[in-house]
Amino acid sequence: MSANDELLARSLAHVWNPCTQMKQHETLPMVPIARGEGAWLYDCDGRRYLDAVSSWWVNLFGHCNAQINAQLIDQLGTLDHVMLAGFTHRPVVELSERLAAIAPRSPSGGALGHASYGSDGASATEIALKMSFHYWRNTGRPGKQRFVALAGSYHGETLGALAVTDLALYRDAYAPLLRTPIIVPGPARSSPITDPREPCCTQCVDDALAALAAVLERSHAEVAAMIVEPLVQGASGMRMYHPQYLRGARELCTRHGVHLIADEIMTGMGRTGTMFACEQAQVAPDFLCLSKGLTGGYLPLSVVLTTDEVYRAFYDDSSARAFLHSHSYTGNPLACRAALATLDLFEQHDTLAANRTLGAALSARAQRLAVHPAVRNFRHLGMIWAFEVDCAPRDFARTLFTEALQRELLLRPIGNTVYFMPPYVIDLAQIDHLVEATEAALEATLDA
Repeated sequence: MSANDELLARSLAHVWNPCTQMKQHETLPMVPIARGEGAWLYDCDGRRYLDAVSSWWVNLFGHCNAQINAQLIDQLGTLDHVMLAGFTHRPVVELSERLAAIAPRSPSGGALGHASYGSDGASATEIALKMSFHYWRNTGRPGKQRFVALAGSYHGETLGALAVTDLALYRDAYAPLLRTPIIVPGPARSSPITDPREPCCTQCVDDALAALAAVLERSHAEVAAMIVEPLVQGASGMRMYHPQYLRGARELCTRHGVHLIADEIMTGMGRTGTMFACEQAQVAPDFLCLSKGLTGGYLPLSVVLTTDEVYRAFYDDSSARAFLHSHSYTGNPLACRAALATLDLFEQHDTLAANRTLGAALSARAQRLAVHPAVRNFRHLGMIWAFEVDCAPRDFARTLFTEALQRELLLRPIGNTVYFMPPYVIDLAQIDHLVEATEAALEATLDA
């Protein structure tokens, strides 16, 4: 038995994998990974796979990055963990300060200066939803208990996060447990686009804003917050839309006394071309949720940044007015140190500028995919590329995943949507491999 087969057998006997129908692994082998290096993952038999999806959108500067490793090793020698209730420590203080300094600011100069930590993206969503609801109760408006979300939205799979998710695959089984959100039309175009910032994309934005305006005009007294994935709706198929929608949504929320929650769990940390997607609309939310790339893909950590105004609504002698939400590993020093190292890499390598050059190179090389007769709606924003495949066969996503693995490439299609979200350290040779292997895997899948 090979090393791969031995680890696979043990895993199937005891591990319940996420986002997986386990019975599929009777015919679709799992891939046991032994190590990672840069943009590559290696299985137990030494076969490699280019990580074109950044291991579920988290890895920014490559696997086993030497600089992040060094910072974690240093932290291991000083403090592993301490509870953040009644205590604090240098990594969480420094990370909170640095995030506040770079987060979007309101037109009046207001900062998102207070950080509340969790363990993952869904817990960040939970914090923001609960904090918004509790803010309105503390300020004498307890009737504001509902949330507005976009059609096709995805915000996580804990009960609160799932309640503002609009994907039936994840939501329907648990519907009896969930509060009902107000779903408004999304602003993403369904017709072909290459750049969601083009003016031609604004008609659908105008229509979506009109629908949002009508909802808030009618229901603002009962709405606590609107939650959005800025510029890209990820799990519903990398739906990209114009920044004008964010500007309009911010104006409408402000006008009607409704919080705006920006779920930048996927879109933050440079993924859309700016550090935060909200920057492209020149708006600041009331709550900014971050996770995934926050630690460079190393350790679970999430944070919600919010305003002085929100913070002051909880600052009181009464514990009932306090925000008592907590996680055992809130603000873990190791995770915070990895996040600090990640911010260092952004600064030291001028990553956002470097990504513009890298993105242009990948887009140029990917034109052979854009003109493929089965491909439509090829689009690009920052370090995200996506396209749909027409006449995709049944089990398209699973078949393309398998064909790509056979060509040393990790892809994870969403339905008939193929996307690339590579680490920021991908080089030109690896880009060529990404495009060539995708094209070959696509041809093999269409011929199957």
